Amino acid sequence: MLIQQKAGNIRDSDLRKAIDWLQLEWYETNKRILRKKTRNGREISLKFLRENPELTFGDILFEDENTIIAVEVLPCECLVIEVKNMFETASVCYEIGNKHLPLFFEDGKLLVPFEMPLFRLLSAQGYTVFKDDRKLLNALKTTVSPHGNNESASLFSRIMQLTSSNE
Repeated sequence: MLIQQKAGNIRDSDLRKAIDWLQLEWYETNKRILRKKTRNGREISLKFLRENPELTFGDILFEDENTIIAVEVLPCECLVIEVKNMFETASVCYEIGNKHLPLFFEDGKLLVPFEMPLFRLLSAQGYTVFKDDRKLLNALKTTVSPHGNNESASLFSRIMQLTSSNE
């Protein structure tokens, strides 16, 4: 089955239909072309040629009168970083950004796919960090744009503005 666009999200759909989950790893959610099987064995071919799909939990890829095929993001090993204040948040984001790693946010904590060197670095710098299995769902836009205005400013830029003193 060829899928070229999303058809909505299950939170806005009729949940009386059977759901056949397409299980994706976090790094597969932005792939434009992908071939996988659903939990029930249905062959799915994703081809998002015009845009990045940015698939997330519950996105509907197909729906008929009986069945919905929806996205399920699988849990993975990740670093969970508890930050105490905005300055600490900016510092951690800076370290993660230098490594060009994706950054996720959940329940006031920063999440990053697990990497032992980053775990050691953040631990040595005194941050509260631990390893856990989580679903990486809420990706943060962390790209720094040199020509950005306040509306399109990156997370790092916004945090630095909040933590700098207004003299």
